[in-house]
Amino acid sequence: MRLDVNRREFLKIATGAGAALGLPASEDTAVSSSSKMIGIQVGAISFVDEGTEKVLDVLQERACVNTLFLAVFTYGRGIAGRQIPGQPLPDHGKQEYDLNFHGGNFATPHPQYYKNTAIQDTRAPDHGDLDILAEVLPAAAKRGMKVICWLEDVFRNDLPNISKVQERDLYGRNAETLCVNNPDYRNFFTGLVEDYARSYDIDGIMWGSERQGALSDSLGATHDTPPIDPGNVTCFCEFCQAKARQRGISVERARRGFLELETFVRSAHGGKRPVDGYYVQFWRLLLRYPELVAWEMLFTDGLRETYAAIYKTVKAAKPVLPVGWHIWHNNSFNPIYRAEQDLHEFSNYSDFIKVVMYNNCGGERMALYADNIGSTFYGDLSKQGLLDLNYALMGFKDGSYDQIPHTGLSADYVYRETKRALDGVAGAKTLIWPGIDIDIPTEPNHSKSTPQSVKEAVLAVFRAGAPGVLLSRKYSEMRLANLSGAGDAIRGLKS
Repeated sequence: MRLDVNRREFLKIATGAGAALGLPASEDTAVSSSSKMIGIQVGAISFVDEGTEKVLDVLQERACVNTLFLAVFTYGRGIAGRQIPGQPLPDHGKQEYDLNFHGGNFATPHPQYYKNTAIQDTRAPDHGDLDILAEVLPAAAKRGMKVICWLEDVFRNDLPNISKVQERDLYGRNAETLCVNNPDYRNFFTGLVEDYARSYDIDGIMWGSERQGALSDSLGATHDTPPIDPGNVTCFCEFCQAKARQRGISVERARRGFLELETFVRSAHGGKRPVDGYYVQFWRLLLRYPELVAWEMLFTDGLRETYAAIYKTVKAAKPVLPVGWHIWHNNSFNPIYRAEQDLHEFSNYSDFIKVVMYNNCGGERMALYADNIGSTFYGDLSKQGLLDLNYALMGFKDGSYDQIPHTGLSADYVYRETKRALDGVAGAKTLIWPGIDIDIPTEPNHSKSTPQSVKEAVLAVFRAGAPGVLLSRKYSEMRLANLSGAGDAIRGLKS
């Protein structure tokens, strides 16, 4: 799919989008602390529990927030709902867990935008008839705060018709995730963003999909625990098979390749070292079955086409409305995934990009990545040797394998990743807004956010030259003192 917006039109739209957010026209323009985008991700539950005006007071006074990234669509607990059950509750909001969290569309769906998709009836039942956009938009506008709709690619298994859109794994079984190459999937998200753009006076849209292709998933190249079983990798549905054949990819050879890769991974997990080692044997498979890489790109290209379709849909509805993406934290760990996240390519259909740089939980996640990938094709390396190699490949260096779960990653990691992302969009109008973590849950004896660590991470973002920062993952899990650490950094910037 090619986006039907030429470069000149894109630059005109992007300039208008930047103006809509009250941001500088280019990276070369010096910006004061008051003109930077200071964003925070926040869900409906916080306004329900604490009151809209109270939440906005806290966010402005403690963290100088001027932009709300309001979680309007998700079935996941990562960006909506209260604290994850079992984790310590923060020092604000109701002191109880929402054990019956459901999720969905926290605004009001307008049926005319969902005629071309099997995904229907997505209204979130969690808060009765509350429309969170109708509730928050007027209050934010009175304060001069922007509201960006924040939606993610997370669904439930019990939704009507969802099986028609779910991915199929290596053995043809339904997966929990939805297929990016299924027309119903793309039609749902383009309908959803058109609904938000036309039905509400919002200031932008951000969408995220924390997934990768079958090759990386087979190898366990992620910080997820546990990683996806190599027999459950996706997608092999009719739409992916048809797209593969259009590209001249043999579906049967791809399937055979993944079956052999599954055998390789299971043997590696069992400690059965190939005669020539794990790394060499993996490359032997890859050379025999180049379809493994081609299948990886079926997902990557499908995701890019979804970005472009969302962008085009929003611009048709409201040309100056900024559109951007959340880029998964795996971008800091997995070189294959990073290769797929071509920010220069994305700049053709992005007004802004939130690149995740969660440094506090990043140490735990980097160690988990080493555990996962170190049990497959990096099985010949020690964990520290693997980490040293990965640091060199990814362009930053931090603590040892034994240390980083307890220390987190440093502010220097944030600085280097911010610089790299800015260089990735050099010459484009796309803005980079690094995502900084505050109190994302980690294991009990692992690194925890502090006011000072948050302050240092925010300062690193702006020292690197970014025009904004996005405090993440959600306000409902943040401690107030740590939120204030962000405010201390922002107030200390030169006006």
